[in-house]
Amino acid sequence: MTPHFPLRLPAPPDPAVLPLPHMARPADGVLLLRGTVYAVPDGIRPLTVDLWLPEDTAGPVPVVVFVHGGGWRTGLRDDLGPRFRRWRPGPFARFARAGFAVACADYRLSGEAPYPAQTDDLAALLKWLGTRAEELGLDTGRTVLWGESAGGHLAALTALTQPAGAVRGCVTWYAPTDLPGLAEDGAEGTYDAHDPSSFEAMLLGGAPASRTDLARAASPVAHAGPHAPPFLILHGADDTLVPVRQSLRLAEALRAAGRRPDLRVLAGGDHLWVGLSDEGVEDCFSRTLGFARRCTDRLPSRARDDGAPGRRPAPPVR
Repeated sequence: MTPHFPLRLPAPPDPAVLPLPHMARPADGVLLLRGTVYAVPDGIRPLTVDLWLPEDTAGPVPVVVFVHGGGWRTGLRDDLGPRFRRWRPGPFARFARAGFAVACADYRLSGEAPYPAQTDDLAALLKWLGTRAEELGLDTGRTVLWGESAGGHLAALTALTQPAGAVRGCVTWYAPTDLPGLAEDGAEGTYDAHDPSSFEAMLLGGAPASRTDLARAASPVAHAGPHAPPFLILHGADDTLVPVRQSLRLAEALRAAGRRPDLRVLAGGDHLWVGLSDEGVEDCFSRTLGFARRCTDRLPSRARDDGAPGRRPAPPVR
């Protein structure tokens, strides 16, 4: 009789050595690696990242990591919101044309795993980018994080909890930054710290009032310190979803730690930049691009082993 052995699932593949997808060319001067696996968490879908790259550049390029919003509950990794969906070329292609690599990543949503899974995923992404930097032509020593809404919260939290120097700058758009303070900052009746069905409760795995220590730990303001990177903080004065006071709190915490964040409160701006003119939206984007340039231009590009700049090898394009 043939003996029976228990069936064992094979170990998941290591994203650090998985073959990269073929490059696409979505716009002149821009290459795109769409849906590259960067992590395979146990019991959940593989996590993927889109990489927007400049097509013709000498030497490694700085990296912008974009983190999407959606209340930690939903969202698309490459969606900057309705004010940008008709842009041609789109915002990430524009960054690539300006000489940046842009990484737009999935992360585990609150319906899949509670905090800190989301920041664990972003830390895994930064590690993966470093592992594959040489073959992708990336200078991960010049990395800027950028997020909108819940993604801004995660970008700030990641920037403030990484080792000193790992992140060179962070941009937040209308982000929650102090979860225990939301009830105080919002209009009366907007937030209920005892509500187990709120977005914040679903992120934390329970009502913030019953998880006060975790809510504090999940707040960027609690991690502002003297080694924080430069911050650009943009928020609409008339935001009806995330109170502008949340961005003021982050700026105050950074100043108390001896940092000098660039805080801009935009008159007439609501969440997702509703209420701003097209020129106002363009200005938010231009400020973000300019900030990323300043953060990365001040630092020398990481030298290659041979000390010579080089061009990314021409990849296959489909």
